[in-house]
Amino acid sequence: MWIRQIHRWLSIAFTVAVTANIVAIALQMQAVWIGLLAFVPLIPLLATGLYLFALPYVSQRRVNEARS
Repeated sequence: MWIRQIHRWLSIAFTVAVTANIVAIALQMQAVWIGLLAFVPLIPLLATGLYLFALPYVSQRRVNEARS
């Protein structure tokens, strides 16, 4: 349950970082760190997303093994 909550907050942080990057591009700012800012929440977002994606398959496999 807490992984899902972390994933939600990371997605909000990623959205804010991407929005800041778009604003920086629109204002023609040359700050490279703003562009790289989106990668900070993106890496743990990927990890939690893959975990949440695999969770139903792993739990279903455990249920099937318990029935055998």
